[in-house]
Amino acid sequence: MPDKNSHAYWLMKSEPSAWSWDEQVAAGAKGVPWSGVRNHLAKQNLMAMKRGDLGFFYHSNEGKEIVGIVEIIREHYPDPEAEAGEPWVVVDVKAIKPLAKPVTLAAIKAEPRLTNMSLVKYARLSVQPVTKAERDIVMKMGSA
Repeated sequence: MPDKNSHAYWLMKSEPSAWSWDEQVAAGAKGVPWSGVRNHLAKQNLMAMKRGDLGFFYHSNEGKEIVGIVEIIREHYPDPEAEAGEPWVVVDVKAIKPLAKPVTLAAIKAEPRLTNMSLVKYARLSVQPVTKAERDIVMKMGSA
C-alpha cells in the first residue's frame, strides 16, 4: 500500500457499449459516479479509493484494452442506483488523459513482469488494485 504522501493506482473496467472512454471524457471535470459494481471485493476496492488516486480505464469484453487514465474525485458514497438497503457504493471519477496507444489484454498477458497483475489473475473483477511497478510498466507500454 502506498505511503501517506502518495496515491494508489487502480484499474476500472467498463464495457464500451455501457460506458466508454469517450463518454468518460465528455463528462468533463465534474466527472461521474462509477456505478453498477455488484461484487463485494470490487466494492471493497471502491471503498479503499482516496481522492486523488488514479486508475486505468479498461474497455472490457469489447476491445479488452486499457485506453486511458481517470482520477478519483470523490470518495465512496451509497450507489444511487442500488435498491434500498443494498450495501453498494460508488466513487466519482473524471478522465485525465488517454494513453498514447491502448494496452491490450494480450500485450499485458505477454509481458512476464505482469503475470501477477490482478487483470491477469482475477480477470472478472471489475475494480482492481494496481501496484506502482505494474502501473509504470503499463504506462511505458502505452506511450507512443
